[in-house]
Amino acid sequence: MNHQIMKISPELLEMMGSKLPNSLQPFSREIFLLDIVVAGTSYCKKIDKVYPKLEKGLVLRMQRHPKNRHDEHAIGIYFERIRIGWVPRELNLIISRLMDAGKAFFCRVEGVELVNDYWVKIDAKIYMVE
Repeated sequence: MNHQIMKISPELLEMMGSKLPNSLQPFSREIFLLDIVVAGTSYCKKIDKVYPKLEKGLVLRMQRHPKNRHDEHAIGIYFERIRIGWVPRELNLIISRLMDAGKAFFCRVEGVELVNDYWVKIDAKIYMVE
């Protein structure tokens, strides 16, 4: 058995500290919570660029926006660094409180549809990482 101390790369450290689904978390699991339609996609200025990249199974990041002037419980949904929409207001209260308490969440795309040539409808599932 080799008892040498190995160097840990910055990439490995980042994976170990990440709360995203494919990170190195011991005994973690994904807990399905809600089916949603991502709200506000029409307000995303880059939705035309992002839309073709959104495929079933793609993981989207969720981020709290407690200083949002329209909704103090707002949760943005992100593809890479682009906010493509929001968790619907009528469904975000409990998740926002759990996020504020340190719980990690993510969305997984279930389907994408262009409706009436202008609205990108994104169906997604919200999961909590435990």
